[in-house]
Amino acid sequence: MYRLVKPVFFQFDPEKVHYFVVKRLKWFNDYFPLGKTILRSSFDINLKGLEREVFGIKFRNPVGLAAGFDKNGEYVEALSNLGFGFIEVGTVTPLPQPGNDKPRMFRLQDDSAIINRMGFNNKGVDVMAERLRLLKEKDPSIVVGGNIGKNKNTPNEDAVSDYVKCFDRLFDVVDYFVVNVSSPNTPGLRALQEKEPLKELLNTLQQRNRKNDIARPILLKIAPDLTNEQLDDIIEIVKETKIAGVIATNTTIDRDGLYTEEKIKSEMGGLSGKPLTKRSTEVIRYLTEKSGNAFPIIGVGGIHSPEDAKEKIAAGAALIQLYTGFIYEGPGLIKRICKELV
Repeated sequence: MYRLVKPVFFQFDPEKVHYFVVKRLKWFNDYFPLGKTILRSSFDINLKGLEREVFGIKFRNPVGLAAGFDKNGEYVEALSNLGFGFIEVGTVTPLPQPGNDKPRMFRLQDDSAIINRMGFNNKGVDVMAERLRLLKEKDPSIVVGGNIGKNKNTPNEDAVSDYVKCFDRLFDVVDYFVVNVSSPNTPGLRALQEKEPLKELLNTLQQRNRKNDIARPILLKIAPDLTNEQLDDIIEIVKETKIAGVIATNTTIDRDGLYTEEKIKSEMGGLSGKPLTKRSTEVIRYLTEKSGNAFPIIGVGGIHSPEDAKEKIAAGAALIQLYTGFIYEGPGLIKRICKELV
């Protein structure tokens, strides 16, 4: 069915289509008679052997939804009913912000890819926290990750306070945190991946973490454009700060080898999809081998088939996440991956 409707969707602006689809998915899940039952019976994966326990959390299956798809925690239950083992929401910032000017999302159909420069558009951490509180009261079994960032107007020297605000506000309503310092769409953000600023940020969050009765796993999301020397620094920082793990990788600013016309592929922003498949797997493998498998990795980037997922896991990923592959291949991809993994 998705193959039939996708050509229609792809005739329209990708950001508008995104909200059109997810709003109707939510309506179907929440209000259509037997909507939840229909979704679960169509997409739910009830296969033995898929359960995973990673950084102390039990996942019903290892296929999650990456951050950026549900920026405000509005569609978590409906998306979970499509079969995802966990949902990552955000990136969220302390204050609401509109993001970058539109248009800010572009399809590269010849490359099965997307360029986005959304710019952390979201309604602010207070709105998300309240939504997730209600969700957790309704269904605490859904595993939710909170991807946190800084506001565009916050200078880098004050960035730690933004991350702390998001961390404190979401602590009781998410299962794990992701520190996003790798988006290319917030000016200066990637500078926080440098060794000393990153250590300060992660150590501060860990200090907050230890003050609570139950600590939340903190993961670091990194860019695919890091050099091996920078990846070595990441390994050292993860070990030193004792955070739970790494998400590899975010979108890339590289444009090599694309088939799409120059006008589109030269748009500013982060590139995701099939062109990222090889590089993200290389980063996962490097981190796994160089660290001696010292920490769990969530693999994301260019997963469009069960084979792509298996390659990420073989390279060292404990869990995987979809985004662009989910858009191009449809919700059936989740079940196909899970069946192949079993």
